[in-house]
Amino acid sequence: MPITPTQKIWMNGEFVDWADAQVHVLSHTLHYGNGVFEGIRCYEAANGPAVFRLTPHIERLFRSGKILYLNIPWTAPQLVEAVKETIRVNDIRECYVRPLVWLGYGEIGVNPLQSPVEVMVAVWPWGAYLGDEGTQKGVRLMISSWQRHDPNAMPPAAKGVGMYVNSQMAKIQAVKAGYDEALLLSPQGYVSECTGENIFVVRNGTIITPPVTAGALEGITQDSVRRIATDLGVEFRFDNLLRSDLYTADEMFLSGTAAEIVPVRSVDDREIGDPGPITRRIQETYAAAVRGQIDRYAEWCEYV
Repeated sequence: MPITPTQKIWMNGEFVDWADAQVHVLSHTLHYGNGVFEGIRCYEAANGPAVFRLTPHIERLFRSGKILYLNIPWTAPQLVEAVKETIRVNDIRECYVRPLVWLGYGEIGVNPLQSPVEVMVAVWPWGAYLGDEGTQKGVRLMISSWQRHDPNAMPPAAKGVGMYVNSQMAKIQAVKAGYDEALLLSPQGYVSECTGENIFVVRNGTIITPPVTAGALEGITQDSVRRIATDLGVEFRFDNLLRSDLYTADEMFLSGTAAEIVPVRSVDDREIGDPGPITRRIQETYAAAVRGQIDRYAEWCEYV
């Protein structure tokens, strides 16, 4: 989906014009892929623009940095404020927010430890990641031949820049085969996650999602789904799933900050069908919560 430019980007504590937010071609991350990022959304909520679970997202950014030896030269509260200020400066009411930590110019070679750590925050308007039709009617999913990372090869708990080559390969395979999205299995054969979303299976009224031990990222939207499901009286658990569990699911959906809540219509051409009642309840509750319309979830909305 093309990016619509806004006016300013926060870079290392200063605002620069969108067109001037550039890095050197010898920046370390460009060559070796060590960096971390977050995807966050701001919504037009009940009392003005509100960033959905901003602080947990920034805290996860720091956890990712710690895993990958990136010493971020700002505190979490400072970056929380940087996000809010970037939204204010650009005078935007709803947007996608991208904080990025990367290694800049100054050192080359595999050892990253002497490279300068740089940080930026950009915001821009962005619609439904998997399309409006997918959000309403469900997406067609395929299980990729590419595996999710082995945790002893590359840590899936970190939302790392270079790690998304894995997601790209699966996504390309799915799109070229005529599907909307791909799902990756762990090296042990368990369902892990999609290229940018957590996955949930509904069976006999219970929601099941893969654990982090299957290589799934610990999703913030995933945690929101857990809370919503519990509040709605729907049983929720983390458990390993096999591909056959997907083929025989009663309902299925994906979650992610960019994707939000998206039903799955089919997996490897096995029909799941129209979005089911539990999926719809989760989807509708989530959409209201992120816009400050449900008091129970008021703390999720961090107002600009």
